[in-house]
Amino acid sequence: MKRKILFVLCLLAGLMFINSGLDKFFHYMPMPENMPEKMVKVGKAFTEIGWLMPLVGFAEILGGLLLIFNRTRALGAIVILPVLIGILLSTISISPEALPIVFVLFAIIGWVMIDNREKYLPIIRN
Repeated sequence: MKRKILFVLCLLAGLMFINSGLDKFFHYMPMPENMPEKMVKVGKAFTEIGWLMPLVGFAEILGGLLLIFNRTRALGAIVILPVLIGILLSTISISPEALPIVFVLFAIIGWVMIDNREKYLPIIRN
């Protein structure tokens, strides 16, 4: 049962990251009307840096795809973690009302990392 719940959570989180990453390339999701002014300015600044948004989009797509499959889930969590930390920091400083969804994503990634901790041990040992 635990495996099924983790799969469903990873599937949903993976699809969410894939969608977000694809939007960075194709811009198909409209901007919310009630977006804080600071967030709009930060988004425009990141867009002006030509390579940053495609890099983040690629990391989100790759990490989301890797999260979906059990065999690659541990690697997907590692790929997504820096993006998620950036999301957390920007949410804390600009739009704290969106923190609950960030904490849910951190809980899912944390569960994946704890569940696969034996795969990370060779990285830490040396």
